[in-house]
Amino acid sequence: MSRINDKMVSVVLRWGTRFLPFADAASDDLPLGRLLRMSLLQVSVGMSLVLLVGTLNRVMIVELNVPASLVGIMLALPLLFAPFRALIGHKSDTHVSALGWRRVPFIFRGTMVQFGGLALMPFALLVLAGALQSADAPVWIGRFAAAVAFLLVGAGIHITQTVGLALATDQAPEASQPNVVGLMYVMLLLGMIVSALAFGAALENFTPGRLIQVISTSAVVTIVLNVIAVWKQEARRPSRLFAPPPQISFREAWDRYATQANAIRRLLAIGLGTLAFSMEDILLEPYGGQVLGLGVGDTTKLTATFAGGGLIGFAWASRVLSRGFDPFRMAMIGAMLGIPSFLLVIAAAPQQSVPGFVLGVLLIGFSAGLFGHGTLTATMNAAPREQVGLALGTWGAVQATAAGVGAALGGIMRDAVTSAPGRYPWPSAATGYLAVYALEIALLAVTIVAMMPMQRPGLREAVPSPAE
Repeated sequence: MSRINDKMVSVVLRWGTRFLPFADAASDDLPLGRLLRMSLLQVSVGMSLVLLVGTLNRVMIVELNVPASLVGIMLALPLLFAPFRALIGHKSDTHVSALGWRRVPFIFRGTMVQFGGLALMPFALLVLAGALQSADAPVWIGRFAAAVAFLLVGAGIHITQTVGLALATDQAPEASQPNVVGLMYVMLLLGMIVSALAFGAALENFTPGRLIQVISTSAVVTIVLNVIAVWKQEARRPSRLFAPPPQISFREAWDRYATQANAIRRLLAIGLGTLAFSMEDILLEPYGGQVLGLGVGDTTKLTATFAGGGLIGFAWASRVLSRGFDPFRMAMIGAMLGIPSFLLVIAAAPQQSVPGFVLGVLLIGFSAGLFGHGTLTATMNAAPREQVGLALGTWGAVQATAAGVGAALGGIMRDAVTSAPGRYPWPSAATGYLAVYALEIALLAVTIVAMMPMQRPGLREAVPSPAE
């Protein structure tokens, strides 16, 4: 029996290394099994992200009749914590613990904060919507409780994801660090896909009680996954035996990082592109429900479709970038492909085409995957080893802030334009959504212009087809 088990493990690892994107990042010091276990941190983050920008925004807008502008603001609240990702990354770079850990204490705190927000969230949302016995409760109670819940979940995600990525790069040789981080994001997308399908099945017949069960279960699963992920991952180095890391202030570390070539321009391009790809985050599922008549289960599966497109994009970008392709050019290709993808989604309204809408969502995910991988690789290539946490935190802070601003602007713009009078060749409910998608196309064009000067001069690589 032992021989059979050993053989099965060998087969799984061999085939996993061959077909799993970024699996070649595994090494003797960081085997694939340990690397995949560490990636469970990203799976739990993906599960929470699906709840925030996938399942709950549809449920709040359509089933609970919460205004889209209020939903957008609620989902944007975690951005208040996003700028601190750079500081968190820096603190985890220089943290001195009596137990000898740098990263694990931050991951533990982030996990507990995330768990608290998820535990509070279902009850806060029902009070916010005035459902069941909360119909007579003051409005401010529901809004305050929901805001606290979203803030806690967002803060937990930011802490766990930033420090988890830094922990992963700590364990890997410098040459394979970008691939290790890439694998973490592939597992994030896989977590989003599986979670979206599970949530869609669980909420097929929506009831307030079922909503409480789904979110509460997610809180427990978050604790379990994160504990398994970090168990014996970081070696203990007591301060009495090892010299502490150099203690420099955050301002000094930031000044050193900001003086790198194209550092500020790179962050600006990341912010613009992320804003362009995120304004529809809270609108795709309500768009499918209100304009195309899709049910809760069907629209929740859209999150899996979007994440699946992102997974394909990350996998293809990994193969191309491993051959030396310019990461900035890869990001530009993602922005360029995003324009026809949004046009497909826009065209679905007057044509009432569900297949066209689904294809557009898939291609948006694919384009966002190319853009995300390109900017992530460029950030990692430019990061000194002693500033890995700061670099990842800065990248994450810009992305999360832009995504939060995009979610809020998307919801507010949708509500404002939908109320505008006029006759259009599409259902009136689609007007606000289409205005947001058109603005995203314009932002992608600006992003392309911003990234042009950052390409490597004289580089003329041919882009392999996805089949290669």
